[in-house]
Amino acid sequence: MMAEASVPVDLTNPGQVFACLGFLEAADVLLGEACGGFDWRNPADLRFHLAARGGEDPVVCVLRFLDKATVTSIAPVKSPHDTNKWQIETRKDGSGAFPFRDTGPDVLPARLSVGSGKSIMIDHWGDQGRVGRDRVKFWAGMQGKPGARLAQEALDLVYGQAADHAHDPFSLSAEQSSSFRFDWRRDYVPIDIGFSLNKHKSIMIMRGYPIVELLAAIGLTNARPVRRQRLEYSYGVAGMTGDELYDPIFLRAALGLEKPPFPGMPFRLFALRLGWPGQEGQARCITDVIEETPPS
Repeated sequence: MMAEASVPVDLTNPGQVFACLGFLEAADVLLGEACGGFDWRNPADLRFHLAARGGEDPVVCVLRFLDKATVTSIAPVKSPHDTNKWQIETRKDGSGAFPFRDTGPDVLPARLSVGSGKSIMIDHWGDQGRVGRDRVKFWAGMQGKPGARLAQEALDLVYGQAADHAHDPFSLSAEQSSSFRFDWRRDYVPIDIGFSLNKHKSIMIMRGYPIVELLAAIGLTNARPVRRQRLEYSYGVAGMTGDELYDPIFLRAALGLEKPPFPGMPFRLFALRLGWPGQEGQARCITDVIEETPPS
């Protein structure tokens, strides 16, 4: 038995596309046999469809998980690094299978869990140099907050209300001072707009989209956009032809391709460009997204 649901999505928002894959990855962990697909056949109502095993709405299931989840970071047994400074518990992993080089607290994987139940890992930010994958880490360097702390802060903003927004989860906004920088609606480059919002906090409040940020980070577990140069990436989106949804491997592959994973699959390609909101070489933010292929 499979249950299906859908959410509206803006394909020109990379964070939302990554977050759809996050729904897919999370539903696969929590429910099993997840599959999905992007549907742009109605230009006025673009949606991501998600199905998973059982009778529970998979979108609601994932959002209920986020409503209750807490974060711990994971470090090798002999690691000198932890996230205790940021009020995130660090648990030692004695398996000897740490996924990448332990270079600092900023790269320690984050584990999202509810009690002793199933957990979801986020670790894309540690991938530099591993199997040739770009880690798509847009926030600041080692002296800034670690990924585990950013994940917990995003969770804090959605506790108890994520599932209430199952009809349109990517619209849930909140005052957010820092993020993974996947949703361009929050970010800006001061030199482009002529002033810094940080100097006007009493009258201008930055709002972010924590569900997008969290699920986008999860969505990069098994898929990455293509890094063309330091400040440009491309990402592909696989579309539906009928009611049949795709296994995760096809949607993951499409994200990092410039053509469909197989002939006949509807496909759209986007380029995202980045800028430096602060000092060059530190945090990056999305400034522009351009579609490079027409809808097929």
